[in-house]
Amino acid sequence: MLLTIDIGNTNLMLGLYEGGKLGAHWRLATDHNRMPDEYGLQFLGLLQNAGKTLKDIEGVSLASVVPPLTGRVIQACREYLKQGPLVVDAGVKTGIKVRYEDPKAVGADRICDAVAVMKLYGGPACVVDFGTATTFNAITKDGEYLGGAITAGINLAAEALYTRAAKLPRIDLQVPPSVIGRNTVHAMQSGLLFGYVSMVEGMVARFRAELGSDMKVVATGGLAETVAKETKVIGIIAPWLTLEGLRLIWEMNR
Repeated sequence: MLLTIDIGNTNLMLGLYEGGKLGAHWRLATDHNRMPDEYGLQFLGLLQNAGKTLKDIEGVSLASVVPPLTGRVIQACREYLKQGPLVVDAGVKTGIKVRYEDPKAVGADRICDAVAVMKLYGGPACVVDFGTATTFNAITKDGEYLGGAITAGINLAAEALYTRAAKLPRIDLQVPPSVIGRNTVHAMQSGLLFGYVSMVEGMVARFRAELGSDMKVVATGGLAETVAKETKVIGIIAPWLTLEGLRLIWEMNR
């Protein structure tokens, strides 16, 4: 059984794979102050909750975009899971050609997403990842990662409105009754949700103009389903896409 771990700025995602199929999986809040022992004990608790033991774990595959936490989680895996994780970085075999000007600057999660998309759906494709940042990632039909676009994530934008505008409240991101909000909360929900939906539609159209009319659109990340319900341009919803990429990369490097 393989344990996959994706460390993001907002969420830490974990998944157990057996026979190539995702079993128990979790999306946790990333705690930037947590120490290796705390992560290790948390991992053991999750395994116990899933009815698994250390003997069931054959390997760990890890991607991180939070450098200060990477070493702590690696240490936790070694000391508590008795496994040295495969860390996705520039020296790992992925099968993806990175055409970015500086390949090392591409987030490990974006590489994992590209690997999974090419294996599961094929290219050309635009992967829209709704995380702390909202990223648009371009993959050619030949499996080349070209680059993409990065903007603030929806929750980050909502928090910025709350902290920087004195009269705007902190809100839950929900679908408002109508596009035209009749109160401040609904107006903010409309601007954030429908505003991002319109941005996605516009960016997808621009990516399609460069990648071709047969470009697939794959959405991942915590808010993928919420946004996808409000637009027809997203063809595939894959909230655990990064974990799938981690599994595939681990198999390539065994």
